[in-house]
Amino acid sequence: MTRYLISFDDGAMTFPEEELPEVAKASHEVVRQAKDAAVWVFGGGLESQRASVVATDGTVTNGPYPETKAVLGGFSIIDVPSREDALEWAGKIAAACRCAQEVREIMPDPTV
Repeated sequence: MTRYLISFDDGAMTFPEEELPEVAKASHEVVRQAKDAAVWVFGGGLESQRASVVATDGTVTNGPYPETKAVLGGFSIIDVPSREDALEWAGKIAAACRCAQEVREIMPDPTV
């Protein structure tokens, strides 16, 4: 099977704040379904904050980089047989979270 990263940009969830409990419930239900289907690896939402960027020389700066237009708001990692399956799960997540999801294949580790 292949692992996929399903993610969305911080700020993409534009529904009214009072709907957050309903969205959270729907999102947790999709996670439960993915766990029951044995495709869930890991995931979660990220706090809305600036990231710290650690350079190759160890220098730490507050990020993101100035040229960054989007910041990761949340992600799911799933392990499924095909890209079509990943897109299907992304659709479920998009409906629950009420925002578009980006789907990217994670490169396999040749040492495993």
